[in-house]
Amino acid sequence: MLKIATYNIHKGFSHFNRRVVLHELRDRLRELDADIVFLQEVQGEHTSHAERYHNYPDGAQHEFIAGEIWPYCVYGKNSVYEAGHHGNAILSRFPIVKSLNMDVSAHRFESRGLLHCEIGLEERRVHCVCAHFGLFAKGKQAQTSALIEYVRNEIPPDVPLIIAGDFNDWRNRMSREMSGELGMHDVFHLHGGRLARSYPAALPLLRLDRIYVRGFTVLHSHVHAGGNWQRLSDHAALSAQLKSL
Repeated sequence: MLKIATYNIHKGFSHFNRRVVLHELRDRLRELDADIVFLQEVQGEHTSHAERYHNYPDGAQHEFIAGEIWPYCVYGKNSVYEAGHHGNAILSRFPIVKSLNMDVSAHRFESRGLLHCEIGLEERRVHCVCAHFGLFAKGKQAQTSALIEYVRNEIPPDVPLIIAGDFNDWRNRMSREMSGELGMHDVFHLHGGRLARSYPAALPLLRLDRIYVRGFTVLHSHVHAGGNWQRLSDHAALSAQLKSL
């Protein structure tokens, strides 16, 4: 069995960037006890945060969160600016054999990417893709097409595959393409019959975040919202327990 989670961490700040929440966020993620974690909006570097906030950790956020719990982690730099950069990250308890970051930005105002990792489990390898898509319909469609083309060209059709992240797909258009083109299905749809509501974290209404799988059955799926979670990000975290076919 394999437990996974996905979370848009809002660059480690609470709503409206009022306070640093990385320490609490790290604790909550560790409580999920996931084997593989897909993160979006991860701050790889920011030159002024440590000066402005006394509790801002040293180094990249994905390394701070991973610590000794997830000994293998990779980061995909997407958005670069004068003070630093942010992007996607994958944390794993199992060795990351290969990784590649692909730019799928639709225009210069939104830098987006796909982070692809091949992870070596004890019995077989699993391919994982962490994604964060744009806000506008035309860009999302281009990014969906780029994802489908990449998977077809770079990932064998007979290997287990997980694609997770923030797809900003509030009109729920993506799942039909993922099913028809790649044979992939969202874990919440498989487990409970409908996509998870994940935004906003305080009272989730929109179905923006997804976990698509191929080569697995879904034993459990859960939305982590409300309570302590709503103070950590504008998105809820999602987790799922999977079993290989």
